[in-house]
Amino acid sequence: MWSSWFNGLFVGAGLIIAIGAQNAFVLQRGLRNEHPWWVATVCALCDLGLIGLGVLGLGALLATHAVMMQVARWAGVAFLCWQAWQAWQRVRHPAALQAGGEASPRLWRVLSATLAVTLLNPHVYLDTVIMLGAIGAQQTAPMAFVVGASMASVGWFFGLVGGAGWLAPRLAEPRYWQAIEGVICGILLLVAWQLATTPLGAA
Repeated sequence: MWSSWFNGLFVGAGLIIAIGAQNAFVLQRGLRNEHPWWVATVCALCDLGLIGLGVLGLGALLATHAVMMQVARWAGVAFLCWQAWQAWQRVRHPAALQAGGEASPRLWRVLSATLAVTLLNPHVYLDTVIMLGAIGAQQTAPMAFVVGASMASVGWFFGLVGGAGWLAPRLAEPRYWQAIEGVICGILLLVAWQLATTPLGAA
């Protein structure tokens, strides 16, 4: 059991801890203090559900539905471009980037955006449902693998939010916020481009 748990922890961490749209989104919400702990919770729960479904056998089924994956691909590209455009607007108007400078958006809006950036990316399904699902299904204790991978997800997302919360008050000057939003904009556009051009089976 412990071997499966450690495998889940380290394989899960290897897939989750990477610069991507979801991590950029979580970091952004943490820095702007826009319901960051809710965002981390939703991301972790989504990973838990997807990994569990993959280990239980949904990965093989999902891999055969090319139309579903293509719909998710282009919806994800559109959403990432929209988020990148919003980040660029904040780069152009740095006065709006000061911590506490504007009212926090409603919780349902933030949670909807979190679900979109998490679930409208077919690479998420390839990493969690298919890849982790395939590895987990071969473990001697598959559910221990799910727990380990889920703990990696929880630790990463909550650590990311906590680190951003500590950093945000120290970024008093708008130019720092401009730089952060510019980097996030670039990451989102890069992920959108990769999502649009990479064959889904190659992830």
